[in-house]
Amino acid sequence: MRLLAYTFLILTTISCQPSEKQKAAEIKDWQTPFEKGNGNQTATYDQVITFYENLATSYSTVEMEEIGFTDSGLPLHLISFSKKNIDWNSVNEDKIKILVNNGIHPGESDGIDATMMLLRDLATGKLEAPDNLIFSAIAVYNVGGALNRNSHTRTNQNGPESYGFRGNARNYDLNRDFIKADSRNAQSFYKIYHKVNPDLFIDNHVSNGADYQYTLTHLFTQHNKLGHAAGSYLYNHLQKDLEQRLLDRGHPITPYVNVYGVSPENGFSQFMDHPRYSTGYTTLWNTLGFMIETHMLKPYKDRVLGTQAIMEETIALGSMNLKAIKDARTASFKEYNNARYYAINHNIDKNKVDTLSFKGYKAIYNKSELTGQKILTYDRSQPFEKNTPYYNHFTATDSIKIPEFYVIPQGQWEVIELMRMNNIQMEVLPKDSTLFVTQYRIEDYKTSNNAYEGHYPHSQTVVSRKDKPLRFRESDIIIPTAQPGIRYIIETLEPQAQDSFFNWNFFDTILQQKEGFSSYVFENTAKELLANDPDLKKEFDSIKKANDKFAQSNHAQLKWWHDRSPNYEKAHLNYPIYKVHYND
Repeated sequence: MRLLAYTFLILTTISCQPSEKQKAAEIKDWQTPFEKGNGNQTATYDQVITFYENLATSYSTVEMEEIGFTDSGLPLHLISFSKKNIDWNSVNEDKIKILVNNGIHPGESDGIDATMMLLRDLATGKLEAPDNLIFSAIAVYNVGGALNRNSHTRTNQNGPESYGFRGNARNYDLNRDFIKADSRNAQSFYKIYHKVNPDLFIDNHVSNGADYQYTLTHLFTQHNKLGHAAGSYLYNHLQKDLEQRLLDRGHPITPYVNVYGVSPENGFSQFMDHPRYSTGYTTLWNTLGFMIETHMLKPYKDRVLGTQAIMEETIALGSMNLKAIKDARTASFKEYNNARYYAINHNIDKNKVDTLSFKGYKAIYNKSELTGQKILTYDRSQPFEKNTPYYNHFTATDSIKIPEFYVIPQGQWEVIELMRMNNIQMEVLPKDSTLFVTQYRIEDYKTSNNAYEGHYPHSQTVVSRKDKPLRFRESDIIIPTAQPGIRYIIETLEPQAQDSFFNWNFFDTILQQKEGFSSYVFENTAKELLANDPDLKKEFDSIKKANDKFAQSNHAQLKWWHDRSPNYEKAHLNYPIYKVHYND
Protein backbone atom coordinates (compact mmCIF):
# COMPACT_ATOMS: atom_id res chain seq x y z
CA MET A 1 0.00 0.00 0.00
CA ARG A 2 2.83 2.36 0.92
CA LEU A 3 4.56 1.52 -2.37
CA LEU A 4 1.42 2.37 -4.36
CA ALA A 5 1.01 5.65 -2.50
CA TYR A 6 4.65 6.56 -3.11
CA THR A 7 4.31 5.72 -6.83
CA PHE A 8 1.20 7.89 -7.05
CA LEU A 9 3.07 10.77 -5.42
CA ILE A 10 5.92 10.52 -7.95
CA LEU A 11 3.51 10.45 -10.90
CA THR A 12 1.57 13.39 -9.49
CA THR A 13 4.78 15.40 -9.03
CA ILE A 14 5.94 14.69 -12.58
CA SER A 15 2.57 15.53 -14.10
CA CYS A 16 2.45 18.80 -12.18
CA GLN A 17 5.79 20.11 -13.48
CA PRO A 18 4.88 23.34 -15.30
CA SER A 19 5.46 23.57 -19.04
CA GLU A 20 7.35 26.47 -20.58
CA LYS A 21 4.03 28.05 -21.57
CA GLN A 22 2.70 27.63 -18.03
CA LYS A 23 5.85 29.09 -16.53
CA ALA A 24 5.69 32.01 -18.97
CA ALA A 25 2.05 32.57 -18.05
CA GLU A 26 3.07 32.98 -14.42
CA ILE A 27 4.96 36.09 -15.50
CA LYS A 28 1.80 38.10 -15.92
CA ASP A 29 3.35 40.89 -17.91
CA TRP A 30 6.35 40.46 -20.23
CA GLN A 31 6.33 44.17 -21.04
CA THR A 32 9.58 45.96 -20.34
CA PRO A 33 9.82 49.24 -18.37
CA PHE A 34 10.41 50.94 -21.72
CA GLU A 35 7.09 49.70 -23.05
CA LYS A 36 5.23 50.43 -19.82
CA GLY A 37 6.69 53.93 -19.72
CA ASN A 38 5.32 55.01 -23.09
CA GLY A 39 8.73 54.82 -24.70
CA ASN A 40 10.52 57.30 -22.43
CA GLN A 41 11.70 55.03 -19.62
CA THR A 42 14.72 52.77 -19.44
CA ALA A 43 15.02 49.79 -17.12
CA THR A 44 17.08 50.09 -13.96
CA TYR A 45 19.93 47.65 -13.47
CA ASP A 46 17.86 45.52 -11.06
CA GLN A 47 14.92 45.49 -13.47
CA VAL A 48 17.15 44.31 -16.31
CA ILE A 49 18.61 41.43 -14.30
CA THR A 50 15.23 40.38 -12.91
CA PHE A 51 13.71 40.42 -16.40
CA TYR A 52 16.41 38.11 -17.77
CA GLU A 53 16.26 35.80 -14.73
CA ASN A 54 12.54 35.34 -15.37
CA LEU A 55 13.09 34.84 -19.09
CA ALA A 56 15.79 32.20 -18.54
CA THR A 57 13.59 30.44 -15.96
CA SER A 58 10.62 30.39 -18.31
CA TYR A 59 12.29 29.40 -21.58
CA SER A 60 14.87 26.67 -22.11
CA THR A 61 16.12 28.50 -25.21
CA VAL A 62 17.51 31.28 -22.99
CA GLU A 63 20.62 30.91 -20.83
CA MET A 64 21.84 33.43 -18.25
CA GLU A 65 25.38 33.27 -16.86
CA GLU A 66 27.43 35.32 -14.45
CA ILE A 67 30.92 35.79 -15.88
CA GLY A 68 33.71 37.56 -14.05
CA PHE A 69 33.42 40.72 -11.99
CA THR A 70 33.24 44.44 -12.66
CA ASP A 71 34.71 47.38 -10.80
CA SER A 72 31.34 47.74 -9.05
CA GLY A 73 31.86 44.37 -7.34
CA LEU A 74 28.98 42.83 -9.30
CA PRO A 75 29.40 40.30 -12.14
CA LEU A 76 28.71 40.66 -15.82
CA HIS A 77 25.64 38.80 -17.05
CA LEU A 78 25.71 37.05 -20.42
CA ILE A 79 22.31 36.20 -21.89
CA SER A 80 22.26 33.73 -24.79
CA PHE A 81 19.50 32.46 -27.05
CA SER A 82 19.61 29.35 -29.23
CA LYS A 83 16.96 26.84 -30.28
CA LYS A 84 19.30 24.06 -29.16
CA ASN A 85 21.49 23.76 -26.10
CA ILE A 86 24.76 25.61 -26.62
CA ASP A 87 28.03 23.73 -26.32
CA TRP A 88 30.55 26.51 -25.82
CA ASN A 89 33.41 24.03 -26.09
CA SER A 90 32.42 23.35 -29.69
CA VAL A 91 33.58 25.60 -32.53
CA ASN A 92 29.90 25.92 -33.59
CA GLU A 93 30.81 26.28 -37.26
CA ASP A 94 27.19 25.58 -38.21
CA LYS A 95 25.95 28.56 -36.15
CA ILE A 96 26.15 32.29 -36.77
CA LYS A 97 27.36 33.71 -33.47
CA ILE A 98 26.36 37.28 -32.65
CA LEU A 99 27.50 39.14 -29.53
CA VAL A 100 25.86 42.40 -28.46
CA ASN A 101 27.29 44.78 -25.85
CA ASN A 102 24.89 47.05 -23.98
CA GLY A 103 25.29 49.89 -21.51
CA ILE A 104 28.99 50.57 -21.97
CA HIS A 105 27.81 54.17 -21.52
CA PRO A 106 24.63 53.63 -19.45
CA GLY A 107 23.29 57.09 -20.30
CA GLU A 108 23.09 55.69 -23.83
CA SER A 109 20.56 53.10 -22.79
CA ASP A 110 18.82 52.41 -26.12
CA GLY A 111 20.46 49.01 -26.57
CA ILE A 112 19.59 47.84 -23.04
CA ASP A 113 15.86 48.23 -23.69
CA ALA A 114 15.97 47.10 -27.33
CA THR A 115 17.81 43.88 -26.44
CA MET A 116 15.37 43.03 -23.66
CA MET A 117 12.50 43.17 -26.15
CA LEU A 118 14.46 41.33 -28.83
CA LEU A 119 15.42 38.40 -26.58
CA ARG A 120 11.85 38.19 -25.29
CA ASP A 121 10.52 38.10 -28.85
CA LEU A 122 13.02 35.38 -29.80
CA ALA A 123 12.12 33.30 -26.74
CA THR A 124 8.35 33.64 -27.11
CA GLY A 125 8.41 33.06 -30.86
CA LYS A 126 7.05 36.50 -31.72
CA LEU A 127 10.20 36.84 -33.82
CA GLU A 128 10.98 33.66 -35.74
CA ALA A 129 14.52 32.66 -34.88
CA PRO A 130 16.79 30.96 -37.44
CA ASP A 131 17.86 27.45 -36.53
CA ASN A 132 21.51 28.38 -37.05
CA LEU A 133 21.56 31.30 -34.58
CA ILE A 134 23.42 31.78 -31.32
CA PHE A 135 22.55 35.28 -30.13
CA SER A 136 24.35 36.51 -27.01
CA ALA A 137 24.19 39.83 -25.21
CA ILE A 138 25.89 41.44 -22.24
CA ALA A 139 22.91 42.72 -20.26
CA VAL A 140 24.68 45.80 -18.84
CA TYR A 141 28.43 46.14 -19.33
CA ASN A 142 29.03 49.24 -17.20
CA VAL A 143 27.29 48.09 -14.02
CA GLY A 144 28.75 50.85 -11.84
CA GLY A 145 27.62 53.53 -14.28
CA ALA A 146 24.12 52.01 -14.48
CA LEU A 147 23.80 52.16 -10.70
CA ASN A 148 24.82 55.85 -10.76
CA ARG A 149 21.43 56.92 -12.07
CA ASN A 150 20.51 60.54 -12.80
CA SER A 151 18.58 62.76 -15.22
CA HIS A 152 21.14 65.43 -16.10
CA THR A 153 24.52 64.17 -17.33
CA ARG A 154 23.39 63.50 -20.91
CA THR A 155 23.12 67.25 -21.37
CA ASN A 156 21.65 67.37 -24.89
CA GLN A 157 19.88 64.02 -25.04
CA ASN A 158 16.15 63.70 -25.74
CA GLY A 159 15.11 61.04 -23.21
CA PRO A 160 14.74 58.78 -21.40
CA GLU A 161 13.70 60.47 -18.16
CA SER A 162 16.54 58.94 -16.12
CA TYR A 163 19.57 56.84 -16.96
CA GLY A 164 23.04 55.81 -15.86
CA PHE A 165 26.36 57.67 -15.98
CA ARG A 166 29.13 57.36 -18.57
CA GLY A 167 31.99 56.63 -16.16
CA ASN A 168 32.15 53.26 -14.41
CA ALA A 169 32.59 52.58 -10.69
CA ARG A 170 36.19 53.91 -10.93
CA ASN A 171 35.20 56.62 -13.42
CA TYR A 172 36.76 54.92 -16.45
CA ASP A 173 35.22 55.38 -19.87
CA LEU A 174 35.07 51.67 -20.65
CA ASN A 175 35.09 52.27 -24.41
CA ARG A 176 38.70 53.40 -24.10
CA ASP A 177 39.80 50.42 -22.01
CA PHE A 178 39.61 47.32 -24.18
CA ILE A 179 43.32 47.05 -24.98
CA LYS A 180 44.80 48.32 -21.70
CA ALA A 181 42.23 46.59 -19.45
CA ASP A 182 42.59 48.78 -16.37
CA SER A 183 39.07 47.75 -15.31
CA ARG A 184 37.71 44.44 -14.14
CA ASN A 185 34.96 45.01 -16.68
CA ALA A 186 37.42 44.71 -19.57
CA GLN A 187 39.04 41.64 -18.07
CA SER A 188 35.64 39.98 -17.74
CA PHE A 189 34.78 41.03 -21.29
CA TYR A 190 37.81 39.03 -22.44
CA LYS A 191 36.27 35.91 -20.88
CA ILE A 192 32.96 36.53 -22.59
CA TYR A 193 34.43 37.40 -25.98
CA HIS A 194 36.68 34.34 -26.16
CA LYS A 195 33.89 32.11 -24.85
CA VAL A 196 31.48 33.24 -27.58
CA ASN A 197 34.08 33.91 -30.33
CA PRO A 198 31.49 35.93 -32.27
CA ASP A 199 31.31 36.20 -36.02
CA LEU A 200 29.40 39.48 -35.72
CA PHE A 201 29.65 42.02 -32.91
CA ILE A 202 27.38 45.00 -32.11
CA ASP A 203 28.01 47.69 -29.49
CA ASN A 204 24.97 49.89 -28.83
CA HIS A 205 25.52 53.65 -28.39
CA VAL A 206 23.94 57.10 -28.79
CA SER A 207 25.74 59.84 -30.73
CA ASN A 208 26.64 63.43 -29.92
CA GLY A 209 27.36 66.24 -32.36
CA ALA A 210 25.58 67.62 -35.41
CA ASP A 211 21.85 67.63 -36.15
CA TYR A 212 20.46 65.78 -39.19
CA GLN A 213 17.38 63.88 -40.28
CA TYR A 214 18.47 60.34 -39.40
CA THR A 215 17.50 58.56 -36.19
CA LEU A 216 20.02 55.78 -36.89
CA THR A 217 23.69 55.86 -37.80
CA HIS A 218 26.21 53.05 -37.91
CA LEU A 219 29.90 52.98 -37.12
CA PHE A 220 31.34 49.90 -38.81
CA THR A 221 34.86 48.96 -37.88
CA GLN A 222 37.22 50.54 -40.42
CA HIS A 223 37.31 48.05 -43.28
CA ASN A 224 40.91 48.66 -44.43
CA LYS A 225 42.14 48.15 -40.87
CA LEU A 226 40.05 44.99 -40.51
CA GLY A 227 41.67 44.03 -43.78
CA HIS A 228 41.81 41.05 -46.10
CA ALA A 229 38.70 38.95 -46.76
CA ALA A 230 36.83 40.03 -43.62
CA GLY A 231 37.32 43.72 -44.39
CA SER A 232 36.26 43.23 -47.98
CA TYR A 233 33.11 41.34 -47.00
CA LEU A 234 32.16 43.92 -44.40
CA TYR A 235 32.55 46.84 -46.82
CA ASN A 236 31.11 45.28 -49.98
CA HIS A 237 28.31 43.18 -48.51
CA LEU A 238 27.40 43.42 -44.82
CA GLN A 239 27.25 47.21 -44.57
CA LYS A 240 25.43 47.73 -47.88
CA ASP A 241 22.98 44.87 -47.33
CA LEU A 242 22.15 46.11 -43.82
CA GLU A 243 21.58 49.66 -45.08
CA GLN A 244 19.20 48.40 -47.78
CA ARG A 245 17.20 46.14 -45.47
CA LEU A 246 16.73 48.95 -42.97
CA LEU A 247 15.66 51.35 -45.71
CA ASP A 248 13.09 48.79 -46.85
CA ARG A 249 11.72 48.76 -43.27
CA GLY A 250 11.45 52.55 -43.15
CA HIS A 251 14.63 53.06 -41.12
CA PRO A 252 17.06 55.03 -43.31
CA ILE A 253 20.57 54.93 -41.88
CA THR A 254 23.85 56.71 -42.58
CA PRO A 255 27.43 56.29 -41.39
CA TYR A 256 28.27 57.87 -38.03
CA VAL A 257 28.45 61.64 -38.57
CA ASN A 258 32.04 62.21 -37.49
CA VAL A 259 32.10 66.01 -37.16
CA TYR A 260 32.56 68.40 -34.25
CA GLY A 261 31.61 72.06 -34.43
CA VAL A 262 31.12 72.10 -38.22
CA SER A 263 28.27 71.13 -40.52
CA PRO A 264 28.51 67.63 -42.06
CA GLU A 265 27.12 68.73 -45.44
CA ASN A 266 30.59 69.49 -46.81
CA GLY A 267 31.77 65.95 -46.08
CA PHE A 268 33.25 63.96 -43.24
CA SER A 269 35.49 60.98 -42.61
CA GLN A 270 34.96 57.60 -41.04
CA PHE A 271 35.84 57.25 -37.38
CA MET A 272 39.01 55.19 -36.89
CA ASP A 273 38.31 52.66 -34.14
CA HIS A 274 41.68 51.77 -32.65
CA PRO A 275 41.96 48.71 -30.37
CA ARG A 276 41.10 50.78 -27.30
CA TYR A 277 37.50 50.74 -28.58
CA SER A 278 35.25 47.69 -28.52
CA THR A 279 35.06 47.17 -32.29
CA GLY A 280 38.77 47.89 -32.65
CA TYR A 281 39.48 45.16 -30.11
CA THR A 282 37.16 42.60 -31.73
CA THR A 283 38.78 43.35 -35.09
CA LEU A 284 41.97 41.78 -33.73
CA TRP A 285 40.22 38.40 -34.09
CA ASN A 286 38.66 39.24 -37.47
CA THR A 287 35.16 39.64 -36.07
CA LEU A 288 32.93 41.82 -38.24
CA GLY A 289 31.82 44.51 -35.85
CA PHE A 290 29.97 47.79 -35.72
CA MET A 291 28.50 50.28 -33.29
CA ILE A 292 24.92 51.44 -33.51
CA GLU A 293 24.85 55.19 -32.91
CA THR A 294 21.30 56.52 -32.57
CA HIS A 295 20.85 60.30 -32.73
CA MET A 296 20.60 61.93 -29.31
CA LEU A 297 18.02 64.57 -30.39
CA LYS A 298 15.48 62.07 -31.73
CA PRO A 299 12.69 60.71 -29.46
CA TYR A 300 13.81 57.87 -27.20
CA LYS A 301 11.06 55.55 -28.45
CA ASP A 302 12.21 55.91 -32.07
CA ARG A 303 15.83 55.32 -31.10
CA VAL A 304 15.10 52.13 -29.16
CA LEU A 305 12.83 50.65 -31.85
CA GLY A 306 15.42 51.53 -34.50
CA THR A 307 18.14 49.79 -32.49
CA GLN A 308 15.94 46.70 -32.23
CA ALA A 309 15.36 46.77 -36.00
CA ILE A 310 19.11 46.86 -36.72
CA MET A 311 19.73 43.86 -34.47
CA GLU A 312 16.86 41.94 -36.10
CA GLU A 313 18.24 42.60 -39.58
CA THR A 314 21.75 41.65 -38.46
CA ILE A 315 20.35 38.31 -37.28
CA ALA A 316 18.67 37.77 -40.65
CA LEU A 317 21.78 38.71 -42.64
CA GLY A 318 24.03 36.61 -40.43
CA SER A 319 21.82 33.57 -40.75
CA MET A 320 21.47 33.87 -44.55
CA ASN A 321 25.17 34.49 -45.12
CA LEU A 322 26.66 32.19 -42.49
CA LYS A 323 29.04 30.42 -44.87
CA ALA A 324 30.29 33.62 -46.53
CA ILE A 325 30.95 35.26 -43.14
CA LYS A 326 32.70 32.18 -41.73
CA ASP A 327 34.77 31.83 -44.90
CA ALA A 328 35.81 35.50 -44.75
CA ARG A 329 36.97 35.19 -41.15
CA THR A 330 38.83 31.94 -41.85
CA ALA A 331 40.55 33.43 -44.89
CA SER A 332 41.61 36.50 -42.89
CA PHE A 333 43.16 34.38 -40.14
CA LYS A 334 45.08 32.46 -42.81
CA GLU A 335 46.18 35.63 -44.63
CA TYR A 336 47.49 37.28 -41.47
CA ASN A 337 49.37 34.16 -40.42
CA ASN A 338 50.97 33.86 -43.88
CA ALA A 339 51.89 37.56 -44.11
CA ARG A 340 55.46 38.81 -43.74
CA TYR A 341 54.51 42.39 -42.84
CA TYR A 342 51.80 43.94 -40.70
CA ALA A 343 50.43 47.51 -40.99
CA ILE A 344 50.44 49.19 -37.59
CA ASN A 345 49.12 52.68 -38.37
CA HIS A 346 46.71 54.17 -40.91
CA ASN A 347 45.76 57.58 -42.29
CA ILE A 348 42.82 58.77 -44.38
CA ASP A 349 43.32 58.25 -48.10
CA LYS A 350 42.18 61.57 -49.59
CA ASN A 351 42.41 60.11 -53.09
CA LYS A 352 39.54 57.69 -52.45
CA VAL A 353 36.14 58.98 -51.47
CA ASP A 354 32.62 57.57 -51.39
CA THR A 355 29.52 59.71 -51.92
CA LEU A 356 26.57 59.72 -49.52
CA SER A 357 23.12 60.98 -50.38
CA PHE A 358 23.02 62.75 -47.03
CA LYS A 359 19.83 64.02 -45.41
CA GLY A 360 20.64 67.00 -43.23
CA TYR A 361 19.39 70.35 -42.03
CA LYS A 362 20.59 73.76 -43.14
CA ALA A 363 23.45 75.00 -40.98
CA ILE A 364 22.94 78.48 -39.53
CA TYR A 365 25.65 80.59 -37.92
CA ASN A 366 23.90 83.02 -35.59
CA LYS A 367 25.29 85.41 -33.04
CA SER A 368 24.98 83.95 -29.56
CA GLU A 369 22.94 86.09 -27.18
CA LEU A 370 25.00 84.65 -24.33
CA THR A 371 28.58 84.93 -25.61
CA GLY A 372 28.23 87.46 -28.41
CA GLN A 373 30.11 85.08 -30.72
CA LYS A 374 28.96 83.10 -33.74
CA ILE A 375 27.43 79.74 -32.91
CA LEU A 376 26.45 76.85 -35.18
CA THR A 377 22.80 75.82 -35.11
CA TYR A 378 20.57 73.83 -37.46
CA ASP A 379 17.25 74.86 -38.96
CA ARG A 380 14.90 71.85 -39.06
CA SER A 381 12.47 73.82 -41.21
CA GLN A 382 15.06 73.65 -43.99
CA PRO A 383 15.85 69.96 -44.59
CA PHE A 384 17.97 68.96 -47.54
CA GLU A 385 19.31 65.89 -49.31
CA LYS A 386 22.59 66.30 -51.15
CA ASN A 387 25.59 64.31 -52.31
CA THR A 388 28.21 64.52 -49.58
CA PRO A 389 31.83 63.30 -49.65
CA TYR A 390 32.54 60.48 -47.22
CA TYR A 391 36.18 59.58 -46.62
CA ASN A 392 36.17 55.98 -45.46
CA HIS A 393 39.32 54.59 -47.07
CA PHE A 394 42.54 54.47 -45.08
CA THR A 395 46.07 53.52 -46.08
CA ALA A 396 48.85 52.07 -43.98
CA THR A 397 51.50 54.59 -42.96
CA ASP A 398 53.86 52.20 -41.19
CA SER A 399 54.44 48.47 -41.01
CA ILE A 400 56.67 45.99 -39.23
CA LYS A 401 58.17 42.72 -40.32
CA ILE A 402 56.39 39.94 -38.46
CA PRO A 403 58.80 37.89 -36.34
CA GLU A 404 58.48 34.20 -35.67
CA PHE A 405 58.50 34.86 -31.91
CA TYR A 406 58.41 37.57 -29.30
CA VAL A 407 60.34 37.04 -26.09
CA ILE A 408 58.96 38.51 -22.86
CA PRO A 409 61.12 38.36 -19.73
CA GLN A 410 59.16 36.87 -16.85
CA GLY A 411 59.52 40.11 -14.88
CA GLN A 412 57.00 41.72 -17.24
CA TRP A 413 54.24 39.83 -15.48
CA GLU A 414 51.53 42.42 -16.17
CA VAL A 415 51.92 42.00 -19.92
CA ILE A 416 52.14 38.21 -19.63
CA GLU A 417 48.92 38.13 -17.61
CA LEU A 418 47.05 40.16 -20.23
CA MET A 419 48.31 37.75 -22.88
CA ARG A 420 46.90 34.84 -20.86
CA MET A 421 43.53 36.60 -20.48
CA ASN A 422 43.36 36.83 -24.27
CA ASN A 423 44.08 33.14 -24.86
CA ILE A 424 47.48 33.85 -26.38
CA GLN A 425 49.50 30.68 -26.80
CA MET A 426 52.80 30.90 -24.89
CA GLU A 427 55.80 28.71 -24.30
CA VAL A 428 58.14 28.74 -21.34
CA LEU A 429 61.88 28.78 -21.97
CA PRO A 430 63.01 25.42 -20.54
CA LYS A 431 66.49 26.57 -19.49
CA ASP A 432 68.80 29.58 -19.53
CA SER A 433 69.52 30.28 -23.20
CA THR A 434 71.22 32.75 -25.50
CA LEU A 435 68.94 33.92 -28.33
CA PHE A 436 69.75 36.13 -31.30
CA VAL A 437 67.10 38.84 -31.12
CA THR A 438 66.07 42.22 -32.44
CA GLN A 439 65.94 44.84 -29.70
CA TYR A 440 64.23 48.21 -29.95
CA ARG A 441 65.58 51.40 -28.43
CA ILE A 442 63.15 54.25 -27.79
CA GLU A 443 64.60 57.24 -29.62
CA ASP A 444 61.74 59.70 -29.32
CA TYR A 445 58.11 60.00 -28.23
CA LYS A 446 55.55 62.60 -27.24
CA THR A 447 53.59 62.41 -23.99
CA SER A 448 50.16 63.89 -23.37
CA ASN A 449 50.07 66.89 -21.07
CA ASN A 450 46.63 65.90 -19.82
CA ALA A 451 45.37 62.80 -18.10
CA TYR A 452 43.45 60.44 -20.37
CA GLU A 453 41.63 57.46 -18.87
CA GLY A 454 44.09 57.03 -16.02
CA HIS A 455 47.18 57.51 -18.20
CA TYR A 456 49.39 60.10 -19.84
CA PRO A 457 49.70 58.23 -23.13
CA HIS A 458 52.64 58.43 -25.53
CA SER A 459 52.40 59.02 -29.26
CA GLN A 460 54.65 59.58 -32.27
CA THR A 461 56.98 56.92 -30.90
CA VAL A 462 60.24 56.48 -32.80
CA VAL A 463 62.49 53.45 -32.35
CA SER A 464 65.81 52.19 -33.60
CA ARG A 465 66.65 48.50 -33.99
CA LYS A 466 69.66 46.41 -33.19
CA ASP A 467 70.25 42.69 -33.73
CA LYS A 468 72.29 41.07 -30.99
CA PRO A 469 72.66 37.91 -28.89
CA LEU A 470 71.06 38.17 -25.45
CA ARG A 471 70.95 35.81 -22.51
CA PHE A 472 67.49 34.84 -21.25
CA ARG A 473 66.50 33.02 -18.09
CA GLU A 474 64.66 29.78 -17.61
CA SER A 475 60.88 30.47 -17.53
CA ASP A 476 61.04 33.58 -19.66
CA ILE A 477 58.12 33.58 -22.09
CA ILE A 478 58.23 32.78 -25.81
CA ILE A 479 55.19 33.86 -27.86
CA PRO A 480 54.87 32.44 -31.39
CA THR A 481 53.08 34.72 -33.85
CA ALA A 482 51.63 31.81 -35.87
CA GLN A 483 48.39 31.67 -33.90
CA PRO A 484 44.87 33.17 -33.95
CA GLY A 485 45.93 36.02 -31.67
CA ILE A 486 48.65 37.30 -34.01
CA ARG A 487 47.01 40.71 -34.41
CA TYR A 488 46.57 41.23 -30.66
CA ILE A 489 50.21 40.29 -30.09
CA ILE A 490 51.54 42.75 -32.68
CA GLU A 491 49.22 45.64 -31.81
CA THR A 492 50.18 45.48 -28.13
CA LEU A 493 53.89 44.61 -28.31
CA GLU A 494 55.05 46.83 -31.20
CA PRO A 495 55.82 50.16 -29.47
CA GLN A 496 54.97 52.29 -32.52
CA ALA A 497 51.43 50.88 -32.85
CA GLN A 498 48.72 53.37 -31.91
CA ASP A 499 47.47 51.45 -28.87
CA SER A 500 50.63 49.56 -27.95
CA PHE A 501 51.37 48.75 -24.34
CA PHE A 502 54.32 51.13 -24.61
CA ASN A 503 52.08 54.01 -25.65
CA TRP A 504 49.76 53.18 -22.75
CA ASN A 505 52.65 53.66 -20.26
CA PHE A 506 53.26 49.98 -19.42
CA PHE A 507 57.02 50.46 -19.79
CA ASP A 508 57.58 53.96 -18.44
CA THR A 509 60.17 52.69 -15.98
CA ILE A 510 62.68 52.33 -18.83
CA LEU A 511 62.30 56.04 -19.63
CA GLN A 512 63.94 57.09 -16.37
CA GLN A 513 67.58 56.53 -15.48
CA LYS A 514 68.13 54.92 -12.11
CA GLU A 515 71.83 55.73 -11.68
CA GLY A 516 73.81 58.93 -12.21
CA PHE A 517 77.29 60.39 -11.78
CA SER A 518 79.08 63.19 -9.96
CA SER A 519 80.85 65.53 -12.34
CA TYR A 520 83.98 66.02 -10.27
CA VAL A 521 84.54 62.24 -10.09
CA PHE A 522 83.53 61.27 -13.62
CA GLU A 523 85.61 63.93 -15.40
CA ASN A 524 88.80 61.86 -15.27
CA THR A 525 86.94 58.86 -16.75
CA ALA A 526 85.57 61.05 -19.51
CA LYS A 527 89.04 62.30 -20.34
CA GLU A 528 90.26 58.72 -20.69
CA LEU A 529 87.34 57.92 -23.02
CA LEU A 530 88.13 60.99 -25.11
CA ALA A 531 91.78 60.01 -25.40
CA ASN A 532 91.06 56.38 -26.30
CA ASP A 533 88.29 56.84 -28.89
CA PRO A 534 89.18 59.22 -31.75
CA ASP A 535 85.83 58.71 -33.51
CA LEU A 536 83.86 59.65 -30.42
CA LYS A 537 86.16 62.63 -29.85
CA LYS A 538 85.49 63.81 -33.40
CA GLU A 539 81.72 63.53 -32.87
CA PHE A 540 82.00 65.29 -29.49
CA ASP A 541 84.00 68.18 -30.93
CA SER A 542 81.52 68.58 -33.78
CA ILE A 543 78.54 68.84 -31.41
CA LYS A 544 80.45 71.23 -29.18
CA LYS A 545 81.22 73.48 -32.14
CA ALA A 546 77.65 73.45 -33.48
CA ASN A 547 75.75 73.79 -30.20
CA ASP A 548 76.61 76.75 -27.97
CA LYS A 549 74.31 75.60 -25.19
CA PHE A 550 76.05 72.22 -25.14
CA ALA A 551 79.49 73.87 -25.25
CA GLN A 552 78.67 76.03 -22.24
CA SER A 553 77.33 73.22 -20.05
CA ASN A 554 79.80 71.14 -18.09
CA HIS A 555 77.07 68.66 -17.08
CA ALA A 556 75.73 68.24 -20.63
CA GLN A 557 79.19 67.42 -21.98
CA LEU A 558 79.99 64.98 -19.19
CA LYS A 559 76.55 63.34 -19.55
CA TRP A 560 77.24 62.88 -23.26
CA TRP A 561 80.40 60.93 -22.38
CA HIS A 562 78.69 59.07 -19.53
CA ASP A 563 75.92 57.86 -21.85
CA ARG A 564 78.58 56.35 -24.12
CA SER A 565 80.62 54.80 -21.33
CA PRO A 566 80.43 51.32 -19.79
CA ASN A 567 78.87 53.01 -16.73
CA TYR A 568 75.66 53.82 -18.60
CA GLU A 569 72.83 51.52 -17.50
CA LYS A 570 71.63 49.06 -20.12
CA ALA A 571 67.93 49.28 -19.23
CA HIS A 572 67.51 52.97 -20.03
CA LEU A 573 65.38 53.44 -23.18
CA ASN A 574 65.88 49.79 -24.20
CA TYR A 575 62.48 48.27 -24.84
CA PRO A 576 62.22 45.04 -22.79
CA ILE A 577 60.34 42.94 -25.36
CA TYR A 578 62.40 41.15 -28.00
CA LYS A 579 61.81 39.69 -31.45
CA VAL A 580 63.20 36.55 -33.05
CA HIS A 581 63.39 36.31 -36.87
CA TYR A 582 64.38 33.00 -38.44
CA ASN A 583 63.70 33.86 -42.07
CA ASP A 584 65.91 36.91 -42.57
